[in-house]
Amino acid sequence: MSSLILMFLCLSVGIAIKKLPNFPKNTHVVLNQFVLFISLPAMALYYLPEIKIGWDLLFPASVAYIGFLFALIIFVPLAKIFGWSKKLLGCLLLTAGLGNTSFVGIPIIQALYGDEGIKSLIIVDIPGTVVVLSSAGMLTAIACSKGKSNAKSILMNLIKFPPFIAFLFGLIMLGLNLHFPDSIREVFAKLMATVSPLALVSVGFQLKIERRSKHWKFLALGLFYCLLIWPIVCFVIYCLGFQQTGIPIKVSIMEAAMPPMITGAILAVQYGLKPRLANMMIGVGIPISFLTLAIWYFFLEWYLGV
Repeated sequence: MSSLILMFLCLSVGIAIKKLPNFPKNTHVVLNQFVLFISLPAMALYYLPEIKIGWDLLFPASVAYIGFLFALIIFVPLAKIFGWSKKLLGCLLLTAGLGNTSFVGIPIIQALYGDEGIKSLIIVDIPGTVVVLSSAGMLTAIACSKGKSNAKSILMNLIKFPPFIAFLFGLIMLGLNLHFPDSIREVFAKLMATVSPLALVSVGFQLKIERRSKHWKFLALGLFYCLLIWPIVCFVIYCLGFQQTGIPIKVSIMEAAMPPMITGAILAVQYGLKPRLANMMIGVGIPISFLTLAIWYFFLEWYLGV
């Protein structure tokens, strides 16, 4: 209950401070950078060396790849049929095709499944979402903005991304069966504790809805895929296809049902891919997701058991 209270309190704080002159317009950028460069790497280094390797990790790790692949399968043909611009296609791929598995996902998964759920979330987020964003996401942004890209530039963007560096380091420690001393793990624990409050304040600060926008039909399509189609696909594959159960599977499907990724939207804005639609995907998608996530949670508890 305390995690849920924290979630709504931090969202409210973010919305409130946006109206205060003391906080600059780029406050959310600073908060996001702190989370990306410090909090998330600390979380990866705290959990990864302690994870027990098993085939069940393949399912959380595949969530982001399934989501982006099916987004391509759905949106690319639609773009050709209806003559969408590359910028519109790129915006939908970067927002609907990438889930908010960390900024929104962490506090929700923490509240619903505790530390056990966070262990699965790390696998969904870093080797999954972070890698897809840094590779396929960057390639999409560059290609749809008429820029030039190559394998070297994509690889450089990936290996310079702090959470990915921490993931590789943690993975090496896991493979060598090395562990941090308790004192160091305590430091990581305190740093990673900043993820939820800072991320949620940032989300609240960025919430914005444009009532007169011309993008509502694309917004509806993008959110329909992100909040419903993607988790349905994962449910069919994991639960009906492979007959999987347990917390890792519940977390995987819940992560698939998360609202659009803030970093993906930021990337779309930076490359000029329908910035207003990208911001609306965040501003409208996050509040709606609280309802759809609740539905998914109770459905999974009923179908897979408590």
